[in-house]
Amino acid sequence: MKTLKIALAASALAVVAAPAGAVETMRCSHQLPPAHHIAKVVDRWAAAVEEYSDGEIDVQVFGADSLVGARENIVAVAKGDIECAFSLNFQWGKTLPIMNVTIAPYAFADLDIWRHWHESEAAAYLEEKLLEKGVKNVVWMFQTNTSVFTSNGDFLLAPDDFKGVKIRGLVPSFDAGLAALGATTVTMPGSEVYQALATGVVDAGITDVAAAVSRKYFEVQDHFVVTPVLSAYLHGYLNPAFYDGLSDNAKAALEKAKADAGVWAVEASIEAAAAAPDELRAKGVEVHIATDAENAALEAVMRPAFDEAFGDSEEAAKLIELVGKL
Repeated sequence: MKTLKIALAASALAVVAAPAGAVETMRCSHQLPPAHHIAKVVDRWAAAVEEYSDGEIDVQVFGADSLVGARENIVAVAKGDIECAFSLNFQWGKTLPIMNVTIAPYAFADLDIWRHWHESEAAAYLEEKLLEKGVKNVVWMFQTNTSVFTSNGDFLLAPDDFKGVKIRGLVPSFDAGLAALGATTVTMPGSEVYQALATGVVDAGITDVAAAVSRKYFEVQDHFVVTPVLSAYLHGYLNPAFYDGLSDNAKAALEKAKADAGVWAVEASIEAAAAAPDELRAKGVEVHIATDAENAALEAVMRPAFDEAFGDSEEAAKLIELVGKL
């Protein structure tokens, strides 16, 4: 597996399927920095795909937005400009809002859901919907069920603490919960938050507790509240024409790597989440682990607003039913 550090020219060639059995170059774009625990799982997955395919797939991973920006990954793969990319679930926004079911405030803290997610009916249902949007999903990677609210000067602990605060937003349904707390949201990918915090575009952030370390939020924020407010996952997908041109052996390799990576991601996320609070404290910032009562107070305000914004479409109802089986 070759992890490439430079971007290709903007005029990347469109995907052209090669004959079955030929070596296929698969360029994979993602936004995570190299130190991020899930970036390391992506690299491990890429190596496994190469191994399991007996070298039929040459996986080239471009992290940290070095090939395609986070906002462009989905379109670039669907159009065939690149073969593969990874996105966080909430980056589907209005295009496929049911991808955001797991960011319902305080609803998905059970890790057993994630250990079996890749083989679940819920995941299969989302894969059908993703294909309708022009991408072939090939791997699910749980990233976190432990987040941090970051701020300067004081902790964001109680609902009243959020009033008047400009905070990084995610998607409309989750942002509705933040708005119910009295915050103003500014939506942006994780790669842009550090600069936004440093320059005052936003006052506060929300991110995976481990990402707060790997993205060095401790350099621009001094108070961190650890809370299981949302669950997020990274998922990898291919251009459907590229996937269809692969041999049966290569497709089987992707399926095997998918099962392995689903487990690796949970293991890596547990380890990273456990270590991150002390790593933040070691950087000289204040860290508070939210209590059950503090979490319940936030959930009481945020969850009704999320549920109303998430909606009751037929697709959403079907997905919630399937998630319930987990």
